Amino acid sequence: MNPSVAHAELIATFKRAQADAAHKFGLIKAAAQKGPKAIQAATETAAKAAKRRDSYAKKLDTLGVRLKD
Repeated sequence: MNPSVAHAELIATFKRAQADAAHKFGLIKAAAQKGPKAIQAATETAAKAAKRRDSYAKKLDTLGVRLKD
C-alpha cells in the first residue's frame, strides 16, 4: 500500500471517529432527561469516542498530515 492511500484511509477513519465523537457528545443531552445512570453511561461512551478520535489525530500528526478543524 503506498503512503498516499494509507494517509487517505487514516484520514477517512479519523473523520468517522470525529463524527462518532460529536454524535456521542450529543447523546449526553438526550440522556440528561433519563437520569444520572444514563448520563454516566453516555459520558463514558463519549469519552471513549473522543479518545479514539484523538488517537487517530495523533497518528495523522505523526505522519505530518494536518487537517483543518
